[in-house]
Amino acid sequence: MRNVLITIGYDGSGFHGWQYQPGVRTVQGVLEDALRQVCGEEIRLHGTSRTDAGVHAFGQTASFTGDFGIPAERIPVAANNLLDDIFIADATEKPEGFHARYDAVGKTYLYRVRAGGMPDIFLRNYRYQLNERLNTHKMEEAAAYFVGTHDFAAFRSAGSIVPETTVRTVYDITLASRPETSAAEIELRVTGSGFLYNMVRIITGTLVEVGLGKKEPEDMPGILDSCERSKAGHTAPPSGLWLEKVYFSEKALKDTLTGESQGVKN
Repeated sequence: MRNVLITIGYDGSGFHGWQYQPGVRTVQGVLEDALRQVCGEEIRLHGTSRTDAGVHAFGQTASFTGDFGIPAERIPVAANNLLDDIFIADATEKPEGFHARYDAVGKTYLYRVRAGGMPDIFLRNYRYQLNERLNTHKMEEAAAYFVGTHDFAAFRSAGSIVPETTVRTVYDITLASRPETSAAEIELRVTGSGFLYNMVRIITGTLVEVGLGKKEPEDMPGILDSCERSKAGHTAPPSGLWLEKVYFSEKALKDTLTGESQGVKN
């Protein structure tokens, strides 16, 4: 039985999320159909992350097993001919027992915000667009409080399935701002061991409220300690979120982190 790991990019605008659902278009469903044609047998994908409707990916990963004969390196070429808004960037053979979800040791998410100026209709599916400018210096100050191992219960969507633990480790969080003629492009990157449901979008919404002056950076420790969803900010829309990278070794994860961010702050 062969075991293959694929790395996938997709435009999430036209999907009802990653996970297969009967009767609606999902990333998993479309991919499994293409891989069935390529491999000549039914394929069941095990995705690393179950992204929501409207969320995009550069580096989503998924594994699958089977007795198919096509070489792993040929799978992307063959499958991409059948795909439109999904692209398989890479396929590699993995040992028996490897699982894309359970063997992942970390992920990096990217969130893109466009602040100030008139909304850009062509970016509506790929940015969180705000009419007002944001104080990115205060946002950076607030973001630093999330680095380390914390109980992120306040940053989990209310009503979602309660996990065994809401403690997560954020290894690094960075904010980059590029001023444009009429608007500022802001990129927030969060790298962590794992994430609660909508955790990155709620962190983003909270930081946006800091940037708008509705919250202060010094509020962050109290919000974390409260473990109450109502204390944190709003949930930013899915359109600005991208799953950028998944790590399957501590070395790969550490190689991504530089300087002080290599050490976890508690």
